[in-house]
Amino acid sequence: MASDPQSKHRMQVFKNKGKDQDEMRRRRNEVTVELRKNKREETLQKRRNVPITDSTDEDDIDRNLANINLEQLVMEAACENPEKQLVAVQSARKLLSSDRNPPIDALISSGILPILVQCLENHENPALQFEAAWALTNIASGTSAQTQAVVGAGAVPLFLQLLHSSHQTVCEQAVWALGNIIGDGPGLRDYVINLGVVQPLLAFIKPDIPISFLRNVTWVIVNLCRNKDPPPSMQTISEILPALNMLIHHTDINILVDTVWALSYLTDGGNEQIQMVIDSEVVPNLIPLLSHKEVKVQTAALRAVGNIVTGTDEQTQVVLNCDALSHFPALLTHPKEKICKEAVWFLSNITAGNQTQVQAVIDAELLPKIIRNLSKGEFQTQKEAAWAISNLTISGNREQVARLVQEGVIPPFCNLLGCKDPQVIQVVLDGINNMLKMAGTQVEALANMIEECGGLDKIEQLQNHENIDIYKLAYDIIEQYFSELEEDVNLAPQSSEGGFQFDPNTSIPSEGFKF
Repeated sequence: MASDPQSKHRMQVFKNKGKDQDEMRRRRNEVTVELRKNKREETLQKRRNVPITDSTDEDDIDRNLANINLEQLVMEAACENPEKQLVAVQSARKLLSSDRNPPIDALISSGILPILVQCLENHENPALQFEAAWALTNIASGTSAQTQAVVGAGAVPLFLQLLHSSHQTVCEQAVWALGNIIGDGPGLRDYVINLGVVQPLLAFIKPDIPISFLRNVTWVIVNLCRNKDPPPSMQTISEILPALNMLIHHTDINILVDTVWALSYLTDGGNEQIQMVIDSEVVPNLIPLLSHKEVKVQTAALRAVGNIVTGTDEQTQVVLNCDALSHFPALLTHPKEKICKEAVWFLSNITAGNQTQVQAVIDAELLPKIIRNLSKGEFQTQKEAAWAISNLTISGNREQVARLVQEGVIPPFCNLLGCKDPQVIQVVLDGINNMLKMAGTQVEALANMIEECGGLDKIEQLQNHENIDIYKLAYDIIEQYFSELEEDVNLAPQSSEGGFQFDPNTSIPSEGFKF
C-alpha cells in the first residue's frame, strides 16, 4: 500500500510524519489570502503624511497650489535665500500633501528631488530639514518607481543621519520616510537594514516617547518584519524580537495590533523563525490576546499563534502549554466568520499533531464546535473543518476517532461530498475511509450511519467523478465496505493494471469503535 497515491495523499496531511511541507505551506497561503487582503487596510505598507484640515482650508490650499509654476518653485527651492527656500520647499510639501491626486510624477520630473535631498543636510535649518523630509516621505509613499526615485537621489543615508537629530519632529519625519522605503519590498528593506537602520530605530522605544511617534516606530518595525521572499536576516530578527516583547505590553491599540502583526510575519517564515520567536519567550504574552476585546488584536494574535502551530509537534506544544485551547470555544463561535475560519484552521494543525495533542482538543470539548462549523459555517470555514476532521482520523487513535463519530460528525462530513471543490471531496473521502478502516467490529454500524445520511449515494455518484483519485477512492470505499449492499463489477478498475486494490489487513483494528 505504500506506493498507493491515496496513502501518499493521506501522509501529506500530517504535520511531521513524512508530510510534504510545501503542500502544507501552500495550503496555509490559500487559507489566509482573504485575511491578508483585509490586513492591507489595517497596516499599510506605505503611508502619506496628510495634515488634518477642514474642507474649506483644503479648498483654499488647492486653489493656491493650482497656480504654482513648478519651474519657478524648483528655482526658489535651490536659491541661497533661506526664507525663500523654506517657503518654496513648504509649497512643494503642501502640493504633495494634497489629499486629491498629489502631483508626484510632475515634481519628480521637475528635478526637485536632488534639491530636497540636499536640504536634508542643512543642519542649521531644522525647519527646512523637516519640510524636505516630509515632501520626500510623501513621494516615497507612491509607486515602487516613485520610491526608487527617492532612494536613487541618495536620500536614505541622510534620513539615517536625521534619526540622530536633536529635533524630534525631524527624527519622526525621517522614521516615517524610512518606513515608506522599507515598505516597498524586500530589496529596499535589506538595503536600509544594511545601512544600519535597526539600532537607531529601536533606540526610540523608551518611556518618554510621544505616542504618535511610537506608533510610527512600531509601524516601521512591522515593515522590517514583512515580506518572506526573502525574509529578513536572522540577525535582524534577533535584534527586533526583544523590542516586540516590550511593545506587546503596550496599552495603545494601534501599537499592540502592529506588534502582533509583526510577530505573525516572523512566524510565517518557517520553523527556524518560529523557534526564534518561541525562544524570545513572547508566546505566553501572545496567547491571552486571543480573547482581547478588540477584534483587530484577536485577528492578529490568531494569525501569529496559527503560524506557530504549523511548526513541529514540539513548537505546537509550547502554544498548548500556555492554555491556548481555553480561548477557542469563544473563537469558534465568534460573530465574525473570518475569526471562526482561522480558529478552525488553527485546530486543523493541532489535529495533525500527536495523539496527546488530539486528546487536548477533545478534552477542551472543541469537537462539537468544530462539527458545528463543519455543518453551518461558510464554505471556506467548512473546508477548514473538513481538514481538521480528516487530520484527526489520521493522527488519532481508535478511541479518539470513535469520539468524533459519537459527536455526530458523519452527516455534515458526508454532506460536503456534494460540493464542487475536488480538494475538499478528497479530504472528506480520506476521512471517511480512515474511519471505516478503524471501525473494526463496528464497521457495519458506521456504514449504516453513512448510508442513512445520504453519504453512500454521494460516494456512489463520485465513482463517475472526472478526478481519477476521487473516483478510485470512491470505488474502493464502496467495494470494501458497501459491496454487500450493491455491486457493479463494471465500475471496478482492473486491479492488475491500476494497483488500487485494498489490502484488507491494513490498519483495521481487531476490536473497533465502541459507540
